[in-house]
Amino acid sequence: MKTTTMGVKLDDSARDRLKRLGEAKNRTPHWLMKKAILEYLEKEETYEREKQEDMQRWQRYQDTGEHLNQDEMSVQLTRLADQARMKAAG
Repeated sequence: MKTTTMGVKLDDSARDRLKRLGEAKNRTPHWLMKKAILEYLEKEETYEREKQEDMQRWQRYQDTGEHLNQDEMSVQLTRLADQARMKAAG
């Protein structure tokens, strides 16, 4: 995988905190920054994916009016939980 160097400007306080945390964790500041960035990207990409799915579901509801009431949803969730338990039991 090809990598590219990017600069990050931090104030002295943040830089010192990063350095101290790295020493406590036996990690370099670079490692901590890279891990934080990758975790942030994963979290935000997941959020955006879920937001798009929600918008599609909302649009489908607006188009069709199809929905489940609370009792119907409870039955569906119970069925899914039962299936998951059976699958886990082997």
